[in-house]
Amino acid sequence: MGIKLKQNCKYSILVPTSIGIRISPIDGQPVHSSETFRMQTTSAETNVASIASFLGMPVKVLTAFVKGSPISKLIKSNLKSRNMDYEGPEVEQGGPWGYRHQFNIADSGSGSRGPRVHNDRAGEVGRTLNVKDFDLDRIFADEGVQIVHLSGLIAALSPETSQFCLEISRKAKQHGTAISFDLNYRASFWKGREKELSEAFAEIASLSDILVGNEEDFQLCLGIEGPEPGGENIEAKIESFKEMISRVKQKYSNAKVFATTLREVISVNKHMWGGIMLEDENWHLVMPREISVLDRIGGGDGFVGGLLYGILKNWAPEKWIQFGWATGALATTFLTDYAVPADEEMVWSIWEGNARVKR
Repeated sequence: MGIKLKQNCKYSILVPTSIGIRISPIDGQPVHSSETFRMQTTSAETNVASIASFLGMPVKVLTAFVKGSPISKLIKSNLKSRNMDYEGPEVEQGGPWGYRHQFNIADSGSGSRGPRVHNDRAGEVGRTLNVKDFDLDRIFADEGVQIVHLSGLIAALSPETSQFCLEISRKAKQHGTAISFDLNYRASFWKGREKELSEAFAEIASLSDILVGNEEDFQLCLGIEGPEPGGENIEAKIESFKEMISRVKQKYSNAKVFATTLREVISVNKHMWGGIMLEDENWHLVMPREISVLDRIGGGDGFVGGLLYGILKNWAPEKWIQFGWATGALATTFLTDYAVPADEEMVWSIWEGNARVKR
């Protein structure tokens, strides 16, 4: 069994996304008491694809830009620096109260003070993503894509983006492209749209080859019974996580890989980090291990990115979750929301617990 990847493709990974800006106080300070901020480009989906792009695989981004915006120019430059191709419409701003790229205002926390994130997405240009702006037959048939990675953040962003993700899923399936779906539930996105989004997520999940989510994601997006979200002593909940994933597999039997991260927060800068993966009928478990955290945002995306990289490399399945665990841990050592692996050796050294200097 396993995942069959299409061959002779121009792109290893394709990600539809809405890209914005994160601004963060320096030195781990909280937003409300800071005057100096660092600004960076961010999106969950490009965070995932960065593992592959920095390690030499071709990646393409489908998005939308605000025409003439300096933020748009910054985003394009950033994507080029991450070795990513991109395409998407240039949307007229429509005046000062028109479209813009979203702002994510987030601090990293410190010690016993947890991080705080405030999303300012009014007028977000990514909400306009529409299938009519992209030639999906060219992208999937002529150019070719091995894995399309979809996120519940984009699937739930607006009615237009929900339809966009549905059409991409259908077209990917038609052309033999594997589908990865990270559920990424957000209550504020789902409010008032529960029935519509439940149906959309169920269809995307039914077409997917790889399903990723935490206990909250599987329960609230797909209606699968699982353990209570949050809490401590994550090791004690491993069996209930396995039972939940088994129920997901029973309902969405098209998928071949199911995965979730395991995280227990000891302090802002010290986490227990692990993961569970079901591949066909085989369980793969990384028991939670202590990691040091500079900034936790993007750790889950790094995990998915490493998992997909291992699949694309055609490694043995146990290495998929090992590499994903390590790229997730690597992401938490960066102030960017995405990891920048220098090479595979850097990642495997993290897995092996080797933090010695390399000369």
